[in-house]
Amino acid sequence: MDTTKVDLFLMTNAKYFECHQIPTIKNMIQDLDDDKFIVLQTLNLKDPTVALILSLLNIIAPFSFDRFYIGDIGLGIVKLLTCGGFLIWIIVDWFIIMERTRQLNFEKLQQALLYNA
Repeated sequence: MDTTKVDLFLMTNAKYFECHQIPTIKNMIQDLDDDKFIVLQTLNLKDPTVALILSLLNIIAPFSFDRFYIGDIGLGIVKLLTCGGFLIWIIVDWFIIMERTRQLNFEKLQQALLYNA
């Protein structure tokens, strides 16, 4: 793939991934054909900042919006039924939800690239 497109994708979407994942992503994208760039642009990546804001809102109303937002439906239901793990899980999520969101975004990118390779 053209290095301009790779750099454009990374500049636009770097906030959705961990810093240590960027070189791996760059290598994966560079090996793709140019016609696969549209697949990258259509990925529905979740914003880690939005996930954190939703996690912080759980203290007001423990409805597990953060877990539902990132696609952890099963964990969201368990968190909802236990009122955020009796508030402990809510506090723990404040520290891990952004990393979990970035991890899920990376997995989604890997699956899209493997599926469309």
